[in-house]
Amino acid sequence: MRLWLLRHGEAEPHARTDAERHLTKRGRKEVLQSSAQLDGRPLAAILASPYIRAQQTAELVREALGVRVSITTVPWLTPDSSPAEALRHLDEYAEREVLLVSHQPFIGDLGGLLVHGHRQQPLPMSTASLAELDGDIFAAGSMDLLALVHPH
Repeated sequence: MRLWLLRHGEAEPHARTDAERHLTKRGRKEVLQSSAQLDGRPLAAILASPYIRAQQTAELVREALGVRVSITTVPWLTPDSSPAEALRHLDEYAEREVLLVSHQPFIGDLGGLLVHGHRQQPLPMSTASLAELDGDIFAAGSMDLLALVHPH
């Protein structure tokens, strides 16, 4: 099964709250560049953080790919979410190809947990970085990192 981890694109530095920060023009370009890696992939689900910049990122990907998959907003993909909790939620998406759209430090920690079995070696996820993981189950240390793409 394939899991794609996408960090949101560059966001404006200030807003009333962190959750209300919008993507910048550059951030939108970054997302479109990274989403090209997903072209032709059979995505069964797109899960996104409720934060505006993650929602905007997920929608840009969906539009760029022309997929009919709806975006599912989940509360366990925010910057301070628990990677261990995320693994429990991912179980319901077993045997499917899934895209997660989230934030640092969570997305890097989750990737490190899935690939290395611990959080001491997080994946280096800059804005709009996309990691491709493959494995038989969503569990600590059970997935292989196939690619890590950073927009330029």
